[in-house]
Amino acid sequence: MKCPICSAEAPDISPNPYRPFCSKRCKQVDLGRWVTGAYAIPGPPADSEMPDGFGDFDLDGDGSGSPWGSRKEEN
Repeated sequence: MKCPICSAEAPDISPNPYRPFCSKRCKQVDLGRWVTGAYAIPGPPADSEMPDGFGDFDLDGDGSGSPWGSRKEEN
């Protein structure tokens, strides 16, 4: 099996803790690419709004739109 980062032969044995990578370094390079956004699906950005049915939640049913209720202060 070839390492997806450096194309070196990665040991294809079960004790290889970095599999499918050949080394800890290549595993960290891959993680760094995910974190910085180097791996991305081409195309326009997805909508930031949630689809219908996944908008504001009113979990306590008081109409406040807040999952914690209306938080009325009592004196």
